[in-house]
Amino acid sequence: QRRSTWELYSRMKGNQVIPNAHFRKHWQRRVKTWFNQPMRKKRRQQARVAKAVRMFPRPTESLRPSVHCQTQRYNMRLRVGRGFSLAELKQANVSKKYAQQIGICVDYRRMNKSVESIQRNSQRLQEYISKIVVIPKNKKKADKPTDLVQHKGMIMPLKNDIKRSESVKLTDDLKKYSAFHAIKQGRASLRSIGKKAKEAAE
Repeated sequence: QRRSTWELYSRMKGNQVIPNAHFRKHWQRRVKTWFNQPMRKKRRQQARVAKAVRMFPRPTESLRPSVHCQTQRYNMRLRVGRGFSLAELKQANVSKKYAQQIGICVDYRRMNKSVESIQRNSQRLQEYISKIVVIPKNKKKADKPTDLVQHKGMIMPLKNDIKRSESVKLTDDLKKYSAFHAIKQGRASLRSIGKKAKEAAE
């Protein structure tokens, strides 16, 4: 037996939601399917293989610089950046035009904020240049070496050597030590430096 809406409303107690279900929407028109995902995956893989064949014997990826991550939480870690700055290329004695010809990414907008980053990336460039084999375009096929191997994946991947602090046995002195008290004492002595220096001078 079908009950009327008024009966349902009258039976409800308290501040509850009025039953007003929307069952007449054309939900099938709004459903987004993802059935083409496996074929897309296959197509991307085929494109990568075709690109590698087309680029042979050049590596499939370009050399990128090492930069520090953003924010305080991750800035001790190194990651791969967009491209080498002009200062880094100058330090490594590589012109920006030649760098792009031998598979080195260049970022004109990037500015170095430390000497360490310039030295680290210029060293990375010099190491890369010492390892690569450059074959001129006008060289005949007969003169080209036959034992060439194409490098696939990231060139010179980065290693993050995170130094972890060693565990220490708790001694009685460490248990008695109070960091809060030490900070308070340090602040107090810092405030009275001028007063103590004046007293010593008199």
